[in-house]
Amino acid sequence: MYLEGQGIAKDQAQALAWFRKAAEQGLATAQVYLGWMYFHGTGVAKDKAQTVAWFRKAAEQGNADAQSNLEKMRSQGKIKP
Repeated sequence: MYLEGQGIAKDQAQALAWFRKAAEQGLATAQVYLGWMYFHGTGVAKDKAQTVAWFRKAAEQGNADAQSNLEKMRSQGKIKP
């Protein structure tokens, strides 16, 4: 809700904080969102290493979005296989 400003004021810092809290507890969906925030530089500096790390954590849990994101990054030469 904070990320998109749905029903509450848009606040990227709060979105980041809540996604990080959930991601660190192992929630794959939050790990994917956190990866995207690092990929796009939303509320944080762009950071490819953080993007990949969070996508990998989610992918290892079987998250199809994370697996797809990593494969796209590989096929575009953004990361090594």
